[in-house]
Order: sequence, then C-alpha cells, then structure tokens
Amino acid sequence: MFKSFFLAGFECATGYNSSREWIDQIEATQHDKYLAEDYARLKNAGIHVVREGIRWPLIDKNGSYDLTQLREVIRHARKQEVDIIFDLFHYGYPKDVDLFDPKMAERFAEYCHAVARCVVSNFDGPFYFTPVNEPSFFAWAGGEVGLFAPHQKGRGPELKYALVRAAIAGANAIWDVIPEAEIVNVDPVCNVVPATPEEQEAADRFNNYAVFESFDMLAGRINPELGGSQKHLGTVGINYYWNNQWVLGGDTLAEDDERRVPLREILRRVYDRYESNIFIGETAHAGERRADWLTYAAGEVISLMEEDVPIHGICLYPIIGMPEWHARNDWTNMGLWDLKADDDGVLIRHLHQPAYDALVEAQSRVGKILMTQRRSVAMVQ
Repeated sequence: MFKSFFLAGFECATGYNSSREWIDQIEATQHDKYLAEDYARLKNAGIHVVREGIRWPLIDKNGSYDLTQLREVIRHARKQEVDIIFDLFHYGYPKDVDLFDPKMAERFAEYCHAVARCVVSNFDGPFYFTPVNEPSFFAWAGGEVGLFAPHQKGRGPELKYALVRAAIAGANAIWDVIPEAEIVNVDPVCNVVPATPEEQEAADRFNNYAVFESFDMLAGRINPELGGSQKHLGTVGINYYWNNQWVLGGDTLAEDDERRVPLREILRRVYDRYESNIFIGETAHAGERRADWLTYAAGEVISLMEEDVPIHGICLYPIIGMPEWHARNDWTNMGLWDLKADDDGVLIRHLHQPAYDALVEAQSRVGKILMTQRRSVAMVQ
C-alpha cells in the first residue's frame, strides 16, 4: 500500500521529560534545518515514505496556527517525491491545553482540521495521517508513572481514554477536509511472560487485552460511546523494539531467551484480531546490533509474506541517531545515520555501513517476494 516497502521515521517527540525539561527531537537532530538533505538520503537508499512529526505545540498558538514548518516539510517531500505519514501529536501539546479536559478533543480536532487544509492545498497525496502517536505508551508514561507531561501518576486509564477520544475526533476532522485520507494508528505491541505459574493469568490478560486496548477503543470494540470504528482504526502500525518483551513486573527478556515469542507471531496476532492493513510502524536497535536486528525483523516479515499474511511495510524508526529523552547529553546511535557535530555545530550524518548493507539485502529479498506475488495476481487476472 505504500510507495516503498521500507519506510523511515524521524524521531519527533516534543514535550517535557521526567526532569520537566522541554524536548524537541526534530530541532535537537537538526532535521528541521536539513529536510532536503535528509529526504534525498532516504530516496537514494530506496526509501520513499516517511513518518514525519508535525509539532502541535509549535503550530497551535492559543488556537491560531503557524503552518510554516508544515509547508516546508511538504515542499521538500514533493521535490524528493517522498510520501508522508503526518504524525500530528507525538507526546507534546500546547501549554494552555489540559489533556484531561473534555474540551481537549475539540481543540485537537480544530488543529487537525487546519493541518489537513494545509496538506490538501499543498500536497498531491496520497494522504496518510496519524492523529495520536502511541496512546498506550503515552498514557503510561504521562499518566501512570509521570515520565512525560502531564506528569501524572495513577491516571493512565483516564489519559488513554482522553487520547483515544482525541484521535477519533481528529480523524473525523481530517475526513471533513480529505474524505479519502487513510488513518494510520501506531502503538507498541508487547509480550510478557509470568515470573511464576501463579502469574500466568495476569500475563495472559496483559497479552490478550491490555496491549490491544487502544486499538480496540479506536475500532469501536470497547467504549463505543467514543465513536470508534474499523475505519477509525485504519492501518495498524505495530511498534516493536528489542525490549518489547519482558517478565511481568520484571526485566526485559534477553534476545536469546527461549520464552520470547517470535515477531512473526506477534504480527499474526494483530492481523488475526483486526484483519486490517498492518505494517511495522517502528523498529530499530542501537549501536552494533542495528544490522542484525534489521535482518531479523525483515526475516520475520518475509516469513509472513510467504504465508500470504498481508503486511505492508517496515518503518525504520528512528532513521537517524538522537539524544535520549531523559538524559539530553546522552546520544544513542540508531538507524542508518549517526550524528556528529562539526566545528560549526552542524550535525553531520554519518552512514552506518553495516545497517545500510542489511537494508539493501532485505530490500532485495522483499522485492523478490513482491515480484512473485504480482506475477501470481497477474496470472489469476
């Protein structure tokens, strides 16, 4: 369904971290200054679809909108022939917004409406939007354990409800402007194992219910008063990293732990549950594990493609290195390019050759399968 099977995402979190410091990952990585160069690198690497953050707290100033940066994103995307998944709410929100106020969804919908008008006036499509990024994770981080603003504790379920309500209102506002727009929802899909046999029921409850709660709300399967539907669920993006499996109440499972569930099974769970378009919305590893992880993720997806499970892509996220959210002086090398400042403070992009080589190999393997599938369809027709 996407222009290229491999997508890329530029880490775009905004907001206030655990130390109540303002963070803006697009500014920190200088992606806003080097949009043209970043998109050109992706195009040269055979990546033609980008998850791009549209920063609500920078655009929405007390209900009036500065869409300058959005227009720049669109201008460079058009020039490089890159398709965009517009990510509209990536943790950060305007200072005068209370996420728990019932009026928040209306405020967010007005912002989504303004963004959609700008997009349709300047971009030829296709039109992909993620209204609210990772409502489950953000509800936990901002509402349950206080890692992000609004720095609440014990209010995770309440915040998740508010975020999903906003996502549905935002989707409706986008469709009011662009009826053919595709909503792309992304959330982590995790798996836990019990520490003791007595915890098996709790682990099953997490794996079979809790981890899917936001998707179920968006799809209207639970909390129907929110107005969710299969259309609101849209394309399902599964965000999955090496640390998405852990012991219930304990540590991350080692990558060679036999209790780990293969990624292909997690993806199959999602498809069997929703029977919608699915893709890996985020995946990556750090440091020297990047190439091996990319090869692993691609292999798991390829195994599903060979079983005719429709999965539509893998988004490498983040595609460039970034400072840690809660330790701003610590940088993590992820994706295809590491960032190192030159004498003038410009963050030079340095290609990580092993990860790039793994991508080229994965693109070749996926390409052969896609070609075989197209031939089979042509024969049937």
